[in-house]
Amino acid sequence: MEQKLFTVACIMYVFSWGSKRLFQKKRLEKPTLFALWHAAFLMLILGCAYYVFDFIMSSSSPVLPESGISAKSLFVGVVIMALAGYGFVAAKHKKEEKQRQPLIKTDLEWANTVYFAGFVASFVMFFFIQAFKIPSASMQNTLLIGDHLFVNKAAYGFRIPLTQIRFGEFRQIKPGDIIVFSFPADTPEQINCGGYQYGRDYVKRVVGMPGDKIEVKEGVLYINDQEAPLHGYEIFEPVERLASDDILDSQTYQILWEDRKLEDIYGLSLRDDFGPVIVPEGSYFAMGDNRDNSCDSRFWGPVPRENIKGTAWFIHWPLSRIRLIK
Repeated sequence: MEQKLFTVACIMYVFSWGSKRLFQKKRLEKPTLFALWHAAFLMLILGCAYYVFDFIMSSSSPVLPESGISAKSLFVGVVIMALAGYGFVAAKHKKEEKQRQPLIKTDLEWANTVYFAGFVASFVMFFFIQAFKIPSASMQNTLLIGDHLFVNKAAYGFRIPLTQIRFGEFRQIKPGDIIVFSFPADTPEQINCGGYQYGRDYVKRVVGMPGDKIEVKEGVLYINDQEAPLHGYEIFEPVERLASDDILDSQTYQILWEDRKLEDIYGLSLRDDFGPVIVPEGSYFAMGDNRDNSCDSRFWGPVPRENIKGTAWFIHWPLSRIRLIK
């Protein structure tokens, strides 16, 4: 999200800077050119507003829908074009300098406001907060489909842009934390849980720490050979428990799990019959609270520390669901 805001800010900054240069050199004095400039401004600012709003109110995944442009986006595009056309006609009738100045001043003020707000917001969201929408039932009943939440990105330390270096860690990741992370896919072609997950953001709960031995027997989680206690947020469905054929030695099993290829062999049976594996150093084992309906570390391996963006913090929409997340 922060990258999208930064992109919007850069676009509006370039437009504002370029416009001022053009007006100083009197390159937009002709009515048609001035009208085109105003129409371009309307398209930019309305398009940027929709771009940001649609992202906030939809899934945080950057993957485009298979169907291409949605009907909603097409409708909004038509409305923006219509408003830009109206702006073109209205601006073309302002042939006198004194008629144009209020419009120029207003447009440039809006452009300046948008790019300044965009830079500030992208800075805040890169280091402090990320918006996220729950796309599935894997964290039910803690988080429901359609919940809009904020992610605290500062909790586990600030990350220096374009690096994996962190500093100012307020607290350590611990079992029970609900984390948001970028899916640990090595390539865009990697398939897990029936589809391409590359570039998507996931939300799960940490259940295993580096060095922990993790195993699932008949749907029951075991950590370091001890049955993990239930905390009240886990839910289970009345499903038939599946058993895996024991066809791999422990070392091969561990390697395939870390390489995110175990699902290719065992499939859905990993839900109920998994492991044992050892969580690698610098990684975590994450599961959904809806244990029987969750695509998690059982299927695609450990979560590397560098993929973790922050901890789920606060549900802000819908209004009936506003609350801190625990």
